[in-house]
Amino acid sequence: MNNAVAGFSKLSKKEKINWIANEYFSNPEEAQNIIRNYWNSDEKLQQLHDEFIENTITNLYIPLGVAPNFLINGKYKTIPMAIEESSVVAAASKAAKYWSTRGGFKATIINTEKIGQVHFTYSGDAEKLTQFFDQLKPKFFSETQSITKNMQQRGGGILDIKLKDKRSLLENYYQLHATFETKDSMGANFINSCLEQFASTLKEEVQNSDLCENGESLEVIMSILSNYVPHCLVRAEVSCPVEELAEKHITNPQEFAERFVQAVQIAEVEPFRAVTHNKGIMNGVDAVILATGNDFRAVEAGVHAYASRNGQYASLSHAKIEDGIFTFWLEIPLAVGTVGGLTSLHPLVKLCLEILEKPSAPELMQIVAVAGLAQNFAALRSLTTTGIQEGHMKMHLNNIINQFEATDEERHLIKTHFKKTAVSHSAVVEFIENLRK
Repeated sequence: MNNAVAGFSKLSKKEKINWIANEYFSNPEEAQNIIRNYWNSDEKLQQLHDEFIENTITNLYIPLGVAPNFLINGKYKTIPMAIEESSVVAAASKAAKYWSTRGGFKATIINTEKIGQVHFTYSGDAEKLTQFFDQLKPKFFSETQSITKNMQQRGGGILDIKLKDKRSLLENYYQLHATFETKDSMGANFINSCLEQFASTLKEEVQNSDLCENGESLEVIMSILSNYVPHCLVRAEVSCPVEELAEKHITNPQEFAERFVQAVQIAEVEPFRAVTHNKGIMNGVDAVILATGNDFRAVEAGVHAYASRNGQYASLSHAKIEDGIFTFWLEIPLAVGTVGGLTSLHPLVKLCLEILEKPSAPELMQIVAVAGLAQNFAALRSLTTTGIQEGHMKMHLNNIINQFEATDEERHLIKTHFKKTAVSHSAVVEFIENLRK
């Protein structure tokens, strides 16, 4: 295949699959069978999935698991998690059970403000533009009334609009910087609709003003929400007296607490460690975001920008020992929704929200943050005690067994052997090869 294809989007689903199979596979029939095997047997349900995106040919399954025993603000939750990485759900469940007997997780909403911007250039006098904006500002609100009416009835809407001078960054660059409250929706469509109306109002009013009467120019470049939401923040934390940290692998709780705090401090100052440290947090965060039909790419981008807000990428979580109390916490920006989008379309997303007892967006923020903190605690507990690979490789054993298509008898022998033997890919492969000899 070394030629462009014309009119691909206009082909039927069957024609697209035939083209893919014939162009890229030595055995087209086998490729088509694999593709069809992942279709849902319910044609109506499959059509629903087909219409989520363009050029759909099949479904890519990601396991959906649940992590029980999360005690959050005094109430038990079972958290759905969609993720393909082994040990994540097990680690979250283990951390949840551990903290359920030590006071549980506490989660609080710090703020729920979201941001959108109209980016434009203006070549004239800044003071003249400021005066123009001050006069125009009420009209931005009135001209968007038809868009904001329903949101206002739910207690949301446009919070404020500011003119920002960004000429120190780019020549003639300004912004309309708007803040929003979108209640239980993530709010992307609402925010972008408001912004595009701001831009339309701005261009129209400029034409009817003297702002550009002497040859100045104002040009709107684009209008778009920001996925960086540093004021849409949630905090999750756990704490208990140091001596209560004791368990099977923590025989010296004071030593464990000190080592744990040091591990977090390393991630606070060392970017190479911080990236992996925060990736572990996002294992928990993304799994819940996916399960509840939210945009994990937006969340990832916003969270990592927040981790870099002080000029260096750093840990999202923090830990301390103070007056004999161990405290571990994180604060992260999360723009999530529980209405609109996939939340009202995808049957499994609706089921997951039902498992979570139909949370509001702020409640979901708390649950997501707690999942991230639990995942981080589980990883750091392993790293500072037994090491992370022992548990991870035992969970990974199934993947290796499946890779070699082990029979039921082989599977039993392999699992029995590795109950008391360290798991590594090479060790499992060697054991399987010896079995088959």
